[in-house]
Amino acid sequence: MRITGKMESREKCAESGWFAWDYLTDDAIDRDFILSLRPLGGFVYLDMLKEPFFKIESDYYMIKGIQGRNYFRIAVHGKHEEKLREIEEYLEQY
Repeated sequence: MRITGKMESREKCAESGWFAWDYLTDDAIDRDFILSLRPLGGFVYLDMLKEPFFKIESDYYMIKGIQGRNYFRIAVHGKHEEKLREIEEYLEQY
C-alpha cells in the first residue's frame, strides 16, 4: 500500500489551531499498516468493531482512520507543521 494523494480535510478545525489533511492510498488500509503506526504515539486500535478504527495521538498531531478504507486523516497543530513532514517521511518507509 502506498499514498497516492493528499488533500486538505473537509472537516475544518483551524479555529482551534489544528489543520488536517486526508491521505489517499492505492489500496485498503490493512492491519499491518495500522500496526506499523504504533511507534508514532499513543496507540488505539479497536479491531473488534465491524469497521476497525485506529488513532495515534501525540502532543502535536493525531492520525486516525478506519481499516478497510482507502484514506486516513492526519491533523497537526499549526505551530508544529514540521511534524507533518516527519510523519510523511515515516510513512514513505512503509
